[in-house]
Amino acid sequence: MEQQLFRVNEELRESEEKSRLLIDGVKDYAILMLNPEGIVMSWNEGAERIKGYKSGEIIGRHFSAFYDRESISKGFPQYELRKAQEVGRFEDEGWRIRKDGTAFWANVVITPIYNGKKRLLGYSKVTRDLTERRRNEELMHKNSELIKINNELDNFVYAASHDLKAPITNLEACCRRWRKTWRMTYRNTRCC
Repeated sequence: MEQQLFRVNEELRESEEKSRLLIDGVKDYAILMLNPEGIVMSWNEGAERIKGYKSGEIIGRHFSAFYDRESISKGFPQYELRKAQEVGRFEDEGWRIRKDGTAFWANVVITPIYNGKKRLLGYSKVTRDLTERRRNEELMHKNSELIKINNELDNFVYAASHDLKAPITNLEACCRRWRKTWRMTYRNTRCC
């Protein structure tokens, strides 16, 4: 019996280690656990890379540290937890704040975690930094606008050049006639 208990305990420890290594190995996503009040309980390397905090700096603090003052004053972090509990998950894209105070565009998914007796243990929070994607989308939108403006400018230049061609042709004809008349007048005046 003791040997069986030792084996089960060893398997549990190994399973926990695998889970920890899996979560820590993810670098493109911040994966953290919050307690029911929103206090950060766990932190992975992706969270450190995206948000800038070392685990010792953020574990034990409220997750509202990732929000701007306006969102905090409006109660948005608490709203996210409430919605996650009501609906079963909460997903949002918006600006979040790094440790150094810079903002980044994030996709955030918060999911409530319950035990077998349906008691809330806390929340999983997965964050992905989408700043580059958003910047690229904005650049593509600006590029589309510039292409549209360029096409409109091309159309204007074509129309303007076409519309100016007839008067210029008339002016050129007048100038030729005037030059011819002037030459004849000048020659006649010189000869006499």
